[in-house]
Amino acid sequence: MTPHPYTVADVMTRKVIAVAPTASFKDIVTAMSRWSVSALPVVKGGGHVVGVVSEADLLPKEEFHERSPGLLEQMHRLDATAKAGSSTAEDLMTRPALTIGPDAGLPQAARLMATRGVKRLPVVEGDVLRGIVSRSDLLKVFLRPDDEIAEDVREQVVARLFPLSRQKVGVQADAGVVTMSGGVREARLIPVAARLARACEGVVDVRCELTAAETR
Repeated sequence: MTPHPYTVADVMTRKVIAVAPTASFKDIVTAMSRWSVSALPVVKGGGHVVGVVSEADLLPKEEFHERSPGLLEQMHRLDATAKAGSSTAEDLMTRPALTIGPDAGLPQAARLMATRGVKRLPVVEGDVLRGIVSRSDLLKVFLRPDDEIAEDVREQVVARLFPLSRQKVGVQADAGVVTMSGGVREARLIPVAARLARACEGVVDVRCELTAAETR
């Protein structure tokens, strides 16, 4: 099989727990507890994603119990105050939903989660729910077998950069740490090889022991 960069579709969870806009506060909390998730897509007819309801959207309800109406009126977080009085997913959810497509690369998904401070993203085609990808899903790539990783480095890095020396280059992977060794004619490309190997899916670190081969 020809190696290819992993996409969201390769690691996402396809069985998704979602709720309807009419789901009650208690139903949402029950679903989160039962399935051990911190956020749920809100979908309506045909699986169209209309929002996401998370623990952060539910917490204002708890705040409401500890504050008097007078203090609540003085709160600057007006959105949170409104949600404290809400009882359905449609009123509680964050909209529009922050989503990602199945063909997006894993770095794109990781960057989006980091910059927006979320733990999971609904995966959609158009606006139809196809799966969900979480931070833990993005780490699945590091579970690739070592022999598969080593083969990727041989084909995607060594064969392309060192066509004249490839037979003399050894590539091994141990717990995701790749070691490249041997002499190559194209010595100026050694730093490039290390950089490209580190970018291969599942590589944890690279030990570049390549040296300049003597030419006659």
